[in-house]
Amino acid sequence: MLVELTNGLTALGHQVVIVMPIHGDVSYEIHSALHRTDHTVLRESDFPFSDVIVSNFYTTVPVSEAASQSGKGLHVRLSLCYEPLFLPENHVSFPSYNTTPRLIVLSKWQRDIIALNHGITASMVPVGISTIFRNQHIRHKLQEPMNITAILRKVENGFSWHREQDYLIQQLDIVKQNLPQVTINFISPPDEFYTSESLQQLKASGKYRFFTPLNDEELNYHYNGADIFVSSSSFDSGSLPGLEAMRCGAALATVYSGGNMEYARHEQNCLLSFRYENRLAGDVIRLVQDHVLRVRLASQGEADSNSWTWANSVRKLEQAILNYMA
Repeated sequence: MLVELTNGLTALGHQVVIVMPIHGDVSYEIHSALHRTDHTVLRESDFPFSDVIVSNFYTTVPVSEAASQSGKGLHVRLSLCYEPLFLPENHVSFPSYNTTPRLIVLSKWQRDIIALNHGITASMVPVGISTIFRNQHIRHKLQEPMNITAILRKVENGFSWHREQDYLIQQLDIVKQNLPQVTINFISPPDEFYTSESLQQLKASGKYRFFTPLNDEELNYHYNGADIFVSSSSFDSGSLPGLEAMRCGAALATVYSGGNMEYARHEQNCLLSFRYENRLAGDVIRLVQDHVLRVRLASQGEADSNSWTWANSVRKLEQAILNYMA
């Protein structure tokens, strides 16, 4: 999302400088200026003078505020997730939200949580979908069994417990036991898959098919091969994969995650359940067995996804920043 927003602002004519520590990774094509520091952590002196300094992750908030206090720009925080809910050091991330009232979030759910905990009413900039993602209408051409697809992330040395991946695998195993003719697919980022013993063991079991797309074009193809896309995450600020899958024509079965309420409407464009209902496998089985329902939800989901564009996100970010500057 940071790449899409910064590239979009640059395209609108704004001068955007991305400040990164010396060993920061760049995994996407960026069109903005990139300033790498000489150190492994950011310092106040690393920031150029600007109109606005945008922090994102909680660890960047103190140094961004220090640069702002020294006259280098107005500090605006772009919160891509509410870190205290699921990351370590919540004794640090929680009070970081008391640093600046100029706050941008991704969803009403995230805005409400922060308003309740900190008394700050944030501006909202929704996620978007790349134009790369589209329905290629190839499912009938693949001549494959029913494809049920989900994303699996690396769990080693990570913070993925909120994705409920053990629950996801358990539920999809139930689906396979009841409907042995279906194919269960998992999509994993290649750098995560090839460094994860647990993901490789799952593949070695022979029960699942794994895809490791190198770019959005390959990811788009795998979304297009999915008849049903499944998401088990119990909280996300934006929950982008489900929305991307809808754009590509897959029927969505999902667990309520807060952020996905921006686009997910039960029985209208997806099947949605709360985690405590333990209904995910049942919803997937229902979609497999009810062709009319699956086609209807997939068609409505694709239509609803059309309003979610990165151009819209960039415009709303630009307006929010201008409002804070005013």
